Amino acid sequence: MSATGTLRQSLWRHADFMKVWTAATVSLFGTSISQVAIPVIAVLVLHASPFEFALIATIEFLPWLLFTLPAGVWVDRLPRRRILIASDVGRALMLLTIPIATAFNVLTIYQLYVIGFLNGVLTVFFDVADQSYLPTVVERDQLVEGNSKLQLSSSSAQLLGQPAGGAVVALLTAPFAVILDAISYIASAFLLFGIKRQEPRVEAGTMGEKRPGMRAEIAEGLRYILGNPMLSKIAGATGSSNLFTNISFAVLPLYLLEEVGLSVPAYGALGGFYGGGVLLGALVADRIPRLIGVGRTILWSIALGGPAGLLVPLAPRDLVFPFVATSFFLGGISNVVYNVNQVSLRQAITPERMLGRLNGTMRFLVWGTMPIGAVIGGVLAQVLGVHTGILIGAILGLFPFLSILFSPVPSLKTIPEPAVEAQAAERGEVQAPTIPATAAPDAGPPFEAVLEGEVEADPRRRRPGC
Repeated sequence: MSATGTLRQSLWRHADFMKVWTAATVSLFGTSISQVAIPVIAVLVLHASPFEFALIATIEFLPWLLFTLPAGVWVDRLPRRRILIASDVGRALMLLTIPIATAFNVLTIYQLYVIGFLNGVLTVFFDVADQSYLPTVVERDQLVEGNSKLQLSSSSAQLLGQPAGGAVVALLTAPFAVILDAISYIASAFLLFGIKRQEPRVEAGTMGEKRPGMRAEIAEGLRYILGNPMLSKIAGATGSSNLFTNISFAVLPLYLLEEVGLSVPAYGALGGFYGGGVLLGALVADRIPRLIGVGRTILWSIALGGPAGLLVPLAPRDLVFPFVATSFFLGGISNVVYNVNQVSLRQAITPERMLGRLNGTMRFLVWGTMPIGAVIGGVLAQVLGVHTGILIGAILGLFPFLSILFSPVPSLKTIPEPAVEAQAAERGEVQAPTIPATAAPDAGPPFEAVLEGEVEADPRRRRPGC
């Protein structure tokens, strides 16, 4: 039931949500092909060195460090659906340059860098707008249901798409397989264009008041997160997890494809194990909090990711595939349960007018660490060896949960309602919402009664945190 006591119909019957869901699903299956194809191009076609390979991830994620803060402001100022459509079309055009360059025998690692950076910029705007758009399509008490369904699409794409992507890459060759991903972006844009529900006009301040400058709005978003004892600690945990994970992930495909010698289909199949974990995580993400509370769910789900990552460098050479497959499966569960619950918390306590800046600022804080981790991983792999670099990243990845352990988050039994301060922020004031008394360990209604369907999972990324 909704907060008003009326029974809402399933989102499967919500026409506009179904367009959002179908667009995400189609695009995700296309993206699963590129996730296999791009590393194969770099390693087996262009024969990139460890540092050159790590630079791909560095450059791809550099826009998250450079543009997420202004993107959050622009997303709050512009129609979000138009940003989503333009980003999809732009990324499709960028990907199509790969098979064109291959046909003329002029493809280089530098072209992959340029494509990675430009697609990264477009993905920044898409991602910030995407997280901010869903609450304008469905009601707030449908967010967990909506985001959970989106996460099921992500898990299906991982479970089926990446193994299929490995087969497609082997059949078509990697440079030409990315054409299918470009087509999926175009299909996504077409579906989003057909959404009928109009976005509410989000204004900052009161009628007749001059809009604050971009610098002021960026500062507002930073103050909102850093001033909130829950959001700041979640940002610390997610950012450090992404930093350490990318030390390992930046060169992991190079290790698996070149040093271990996995075949392309086997490499693609590993994504299926991650997808299996994502699927299981999506199915239990809203059930676990009913048993142990939402705060403990957030804490223990990120804590699980550390030991899971350590399985990769500890794998014996003749057992690399089952060890990495197990690591990916456990990582899929950890990532989804964590993201579903921590983003539901963020969405629930944030005023509508702040959603773009919240998501943009959070992306800056937690994804801005990714290019830094990738550079460190590339240097470590080049100097100490690929396996040693992965091992160092995995060991460091055991500790990000400490940020949440020493915070108010573990005491949350349920997701709190927006506080009085959040309502005041709707009128133009800027304060982080306080935690209601119902957030005590054994207080408050069941999880579903608080937010009958709220979540997030980033349908375009497979990294640990959102």
